[in-house]
Amino acid sequence: MRTVQSKRNVVYDCKYHVVFCPKYRRKVLVSPVSDRLKELFAEKARELEVMISSMEIMPDHVHLLIQCDPQFGIHRAVKHLK
Repeated sequence: MRTVQSKRNVVYDCKYHVVFCPKYRRKVLVSPVSDRLKELFAEKARELEVMISSMEIMPDHVHLLIQCDPQFGIHRAVKHLK
């Protein structure tokens, strides 16, 4: 279902699928680390006013489905989340 959002001069429905991995794709994102990483992502998303629709943390990579204001820019959101 589409959830169109609007601000003063823009109407948008932008969703971005972001994938990133640790250096050398090492399997370091396991239980205690992955739990803390989820907390940090949620905290930073609230701070940036970005919505994380879906998050999947695998041992060697992370998938995020992010919704953000196109005027803020996905590049800024990814920069702060990484």
